[in-house]
Amino acid sequence: MDADVSREQDRVDAEASREQPGTEAERTGLMLVELSNAMVRIYKDSFGRGPTKVRTSYADPDVIVCTLEKSLTHAERTMAASGDHKELRDLRTYFQYLSRDEFVGAVEQITGRRVRAFVSGIDTELDVSSELFYLQPR
Repeated sequence: MDADVSREQDRVDAEASREQPGTEAERTGLMLVELSNAMVRIYKDSFGRGPTKVRTSYADPDVIVCTLEKSLTHAERTMAASGDHKELRDLRTYFQYLSRDEFVGAVEQITGRRVRAFVSGIDTELDVSSELFYLQPR
């Protein structure tokens, strides 16, 4: 009986694999686009404005880097123009970490992997942010 169950599971697994679109690289590319879209949504929900440019990639098999550009709100751009970069970095970083669970939850749901560490940063002079996700090794 166990052999029959195992063969049936193998058949189901093989059928499911054939139904996945494209190559492994294409599926990874689609996942990275999905992660980028999730980051834009979280930024928009958290800050009232999403970035105009976003790119997500693997830095290595267990590290995902998401770079987001032009996400500062009008008020934040005013702070930057006034030279209040330290205050702006502190404020933005504070809000990014308040949304930590949303960032981590999105990555875990989309990748199917557990995030072991989350690091967020911003260059307020160039309006470039990064979100780093360290995944549990497989």
